[in-house]
Amino acid sequence: MARPDRMQREESELVERLVHINRVAKVVKGGRRFGFAALVVVGDGRGRVGFGHGKAREVPEAIRKATESAKKTMIRVPLREGRTLHHDIAGKHGAGKVLLRTAPAGTGIIAGGPMRAVFESLGVRDVVTKSMGSANPYNMVRATFDALSQQLSPRDVAAKRSKKVSDIVSRRGDQPRAANGTEAANEAGESDG
Repeated sequence: MARPDRMQREESELVERLVHINRVAKVVKGGRRFGFAALVVVGDGRGRVGFGHGKAREVPEAIRKATESAKKTMIRVPLREGRTLHHDIAGKHGAGKVLLRTAPAGTGIIAGGPMRAVFESLGVRDVVTKSMGSANPYNMVRATFDALSQQLSPRDVAAKRSKKVSDIVSRRGDQPRAANGTEAANEAGESDG
């Protein structure tokens, strides 16, 4: 029975951020009936994050539904040094377009509204972002998740290419080891033929 205890402990460690609440009205014979839609981001602060959407007649119920939905759709994002992204990436959903860039230590989270909630829940401490499309919070969050789902660590890239991590990752200031020599040779061969 250790497993349920572990699951409860993991759920208690989750960071929940309410991103947006939308109030809608339905006009009926006696007046208006109000409903609420909530957008919630949930993360563990160590590389796992998810978002959810819930609708109900009362705000707390909508938030509870959104939180449950977010916990079910959590994704794992590889982080460099546990503080930033491995590489720059763009994401898109509908009219929402976002650009996420890695940042040196001490930069902080430079992001607006909905994206900031995602990165705080994820545990990223240094990132620079730009929203270039729709300002709709739903589209911004989904575009951010689209970009984060494309994030690859050097280990993932090395596994796909059947190489060692050291062959792919170069030290700062050094040229990539295998890539430059073979590319220069290939270009020389193509220009001769």
